[in-house]
Amino acid sequence: MRHNKKFNHLSRKAAHRGAMLSNMACSLIMHKRISTTLAKAKALRIYVEPLLTRAKEDNMANRRLVFSELKQKEVINELFNNVSEKIANRPGGYTRILRTGFRLGDAAEMCIIELVDYNENMLKETKKAAKKSTRRGGKKAAAAAAEEVAPEAPAEEPKAE
Repeated sequence: MRHNKKFNHLSRKAAHRGAMLSNMACSLIMHKRISTTLAKAKALRIYVEPLLTRAKEDNMANRRLVFSELKQKEVINELFNNVSEKIANRPGGYTRILRTGFRLGDAAEMCIIELVDYNENMLKETKKAAKKSTRRGGKKAAAAAAEEVAPEAPAEEPKAE
C-alpha cells in the first residue's frame, strides 16, 4: 500500500529520479531558468526549495548538507555566494513556474521554471503595480485622483490698455 506517499515518481526508479532532480537543480542554480515539462518542474520545486532555504545561512553544516544533494562545487559556491544574497529577505517561494504550451512530439505540457529574484522584467512590473490605488476608493484615493484631474489654474495675465 502507498498510504501518504504523495510525491511524483516521474516513471523512474529512485536512483534515476534523484540523479535527474539533482542535475536539474544544479542547472537551475547556475542558469537561473530552465525549460522542462510541468511534472518535472513541480517535482523540482519540491526538491530545490529546501536547499535554497538552507543556503540562506552560510555555515559548514549547511554547505555539507546541500553538497550531499547537489555534488558540484561550482554550484554550491554560486548558491551560497550569489543566490543566497538575493533570497535573504524572502520567506519562501523562491521559484516560479510559467507554462509555455505543449510539446509537438508527445503533447507534454512544457514550462519554464526560474528563480523569482532573477527575472528583472517581472520585478519591474511589480514595482509599477504597487503604485496603483485601490479599487474601492476612499479619502486618499479621491484626493489623489482630484490632484491628477484638476490641473493648476493659469496665472492671470495683465490687461493691456
